[in-house]
Amino acid sequence: MRILVIEDEPGIARFLKDGLEEEHFAVDLAFNGKDGLAMALTNDYDLLIVDWMLPGLNGIDVCRRFRKEQAGVPVLMLTARDTTDDAVFGLEAGANDYIRKPFAFEELLARIRTNLRSSVPEASVLEAEGLRMDLKAHRVTCGEQDIPLTPKEFALLEYLLRNRGRVCTRSRIIEHVWDIHFDADTTVIDVYINYLRKKLGTAGCCDLIGTVRGIGYTIAENRNGHDEERRS
Repeated sequence: MRILVIEDEPGIARFLKDGLEEEHFAVDLAFNGKDGLAMALTNDYDLLIVDWMLPGLNGIDVCRRFRKEQAGVPVLMLTARDTTDDAVFGLEAGANDYIRKPFAFEELLARIRTNLRSSVPEASVLEAEGLRMDLKAHRVTCGEQDIPLTPKEFALLEYLLRNRGRVCTRSRIIEHVWDIHFDADTTVIDVYINYLRKKLGTAGCCDLIGTVRGIGYTIAENRNGHDEERRS
């Protein structure tokens, strides 16, 4: 899942980025409304966190303009304003939720997850060819065998499973599993795919991840019905 945080206070922005990345989200930052709106309209995000008081273009205007282009992406408004009228004003501008500063990170995280579930109903368990990923327990198994994964391996496998039957390009994987500011060569994806393949193969889930040469990777709906190359 990929989140854009538009927040002009660097300390808060970094706190949010670090905390959300620990929860396995890919997070981009913008520090003013104009840049944030441009990023929101240019890139593919699962949720936006927008501060109300932003330089140049305030959060209300960002939300209104974003809503003209994107109706389905949840927007969570952050603000120090604390009246009911302010909350109503923010919601009427197109925000899906409203949280007052200062806030507990646990509350923000709960609001994020609630809004993500509302926008895209998501299963708590993802499965493919004997592999089972329990998102709530953060556990991956093949048959009865646990497969220990690093946070990045888990996020990569989750993205592939959520897009089962579709080809995940390297650029899309970088955007959703890492973030748009990730400046390493995308061959790092190949390295992590190899890590996953070895761990899945050791557990008995062999040849689950397919390679579409020159494009990316896929977990096919029906492996026998596709001609993609299984190994690079």
